[in-house]
Amino acid sequence: MSAPAPTLGILGGGQLAQMLALAALPLGVRVTVLEPDPAAPARLCAEHLQAPYTDPAGLERLAACDAVTLEFENVPLPALAALEGRVPVRPGPGVLARSKHRAHEKEALRAAGVGTAPFVVLEQESDLPGALAQVGGQGLLKTSELGYDGKGQVRVSSDADLRAAWAELGRVPCVLEGLVAFERELSLAVARTATGEVALGPLVENVHRHGILRTSVFPPAAPPATEARARELARAVAEGWGLEGLLTLEFFQLAGGELLVNEVAPRVHNSGHLTQDGGGVSQFEAQVRAVLGLPLRDWAPLLPCAMVNVVGVAGPDGQPLHPDWAAIDALAGTRVHLYHKAWRAGRKLGHVNLVAPDEATLQERLVQLEALIP
Repeated sequence: MSAPAPTLGILGGGQLAQMLALAALPLGVRVTVLEPDPAAPARLCAEHLQAPYTDPAGLERLAACDAVTLEFENVPLPALAALEGRVPVRPGPGVLARSKHRAHEKEALRAAGVGTAPFVVLEQESDLPGALAQVGGQGLLKTSELGYDGKGQVRVSSDADLRAAWAELGRVPCVLEGLVAFERELSLAVARTATGEVALGPLVENVHRHGILRTSVFPPAAPPATEARARELARAVAEGWGLEGLLTLEFFQLAGGELLVNEVAPRVHNSGHLTQDGGGVSQFEAQVRAVLGLPLRDWAPLLPCAMVNVVGVAGPDGQPLHPDWAAIDALAGTRVHLYHKAWRAGRKLGHVNLVAPDEATLQERLVQLEALIP
C-alpha cells in the first residue's frame, strides 16, 4: 500500500496560495487553505475553508496537515499561536513577527550583519523633532505594520511634511527611512528546511510603478559580484533567523555595488513569478519542498525571462483599461497567468511571463509586451 499523500495547509487563499497549490499538486501534495473571502483564488485548486484566520474549526483542520505555510505576512499572530505545538508552521512565528513589523525587521537584519537604509523608529509625536535630519533630510515615512505595494507610506522632505505625514498615517508607530540613491532594485529568495538545508533562487531585477511592481527581469543588469553578495546576505538572514520555509529579500544596489536590504517577505514574491516559465524549479515548488522537507536545491530559470504585472488601471473616464490579450497571445514567448479576481483599480489581477532564447531578444519583446499592458 502506498503512503498517504502529504498535506499542506496555507493561511491565506489569494493568488500566491493558488500558485503554491498548483505547484504542490504535481508533487502529490494535497492543499487546504484557510481564507475568509468566498471568492478566494485558491478555491479553484485547493480545499477552501471559508472562515476567519482565527476560526477554531478551521485551525483544527490545518493542524491535521503535515505542515502549514503562509501566503502573506499579515496573518493574525493568535492564529499561529493556536497552531503552535500541533503542526509545524513554516516560516514560524519568530520570522513572521520580524518581517511584519518594519522596525523589528530592520533591527533583525542588522543583527544578522545585513545593511539597510538609515532609519529612525517613531512611536509617538515627541519622536518627530530632529528625526528627518538623522536620516539625511529626505525620507519615506512608513507604518510599522500592514503596509505593502506602496500603501502606508509617504515621502517627506521637511519637518512640516513629516508632521503632516504622521497625521495622515493615523499617528501609528512608523519607521522613517532615509532615501537611498540606488542604481537598481533587485530581489532574491532563499529556502531552508527544518534540518538546515539551504537553497537559493535567482537574482532578479525589478522596476516599480506607483509603488507596485511593474516588471521583473532575469538575468539582471548587475555587476558580476552582485549575485554572489546577494546569496551571501540571503544565507546569513536565513540562518540567523532560523528560517524554515522560504523568504524573499528585496535589495537596493548602490552605485559602488553595495547591497542594502529594503524589505523581507516571508513567502514567495511577485518578482519570482518568472520562475514559473523560465524552466527549472519555480519559487512555488521551492517553498512547498522547503516546508514539507522534500529534496531541495538551488533554482533559477534556464532561459532569459521577464514578468509584467497586470494591475487594474482606469482610463480618464474611470472605465477599466484592459490589456490587448490577442496581441499578447501572438507575441512569441508569452504565457498568461490570471488570478480570477474582480477588477478594481490598483488591484493585481494577473501577470504575463515572457521567455526568450537570449537577452537581446528578451529586451526587444519586453518593450512590445509592456506596450500591450496598461
